[in-house]
Amino acid sequence: MAKKNKEEENEKTVEATDTQEASESAPEEKPEPEKAGPTAEELLAEEKDKYVRLYAEYENYRKRSAKEREALYSQVKADTVAGFLPVYDNLERALKTGSTDEAFLKGVEMTMTQLEGVFEKLGLKPIEAVGKPFDANLHNAVMHVEDESYGENEVVEEFQKGFMLGDKVIRFSMVKVAN
Repeated sequence: MAKKNKEEENEKTVEATDTQEASESAPEEKPEPEKAGPTAEELLAEEKDKYVRLYAEYENYRKRSAKEREALYSQVKADTVAGFLPVYDNLERALKTGSTDEAFLKGVEMTMTQLEGVFEKLGLKPIEAVGKPFDANLHNAVMHVEDESYGENEVVEEFQKGFMLGDKVIRFSMVKVAN
């Protein structure tokens, strides 16, 4: 029995040697080379794409910021001018009532002229109302009168002057409309 076990071991050894020789004599198959990583051109293209996107994003941010600053400036300007309109109204009332004191009246006229000059420099323009057709985008109708001497929807009287700053209405004209 010991002889039989020895023979089996010898056979196994021969088989192992044969397979080893067969694998050594077979043409060697080279394993596929693993990809070492992206090439320099690919890396450059990727970085260039990142740069172009970042630059475009920055340009959009810059334009958006400039537009927001301009809008904020316009809004602050409009709010500031609107704060001075009651002063304008009071000076206008003072001029309409008149005074026996010529020096006082002259002072009010000079103040009104100066205020109108400041408004003009800021780009504030009065809205023309009397004799014009009623426009809801510019006028606020507070009274209505039936009078055949006036045209249809014609503004016949202005109670409070309206103003525009550029294309934006700062204050609507308060008016009386005929027919």
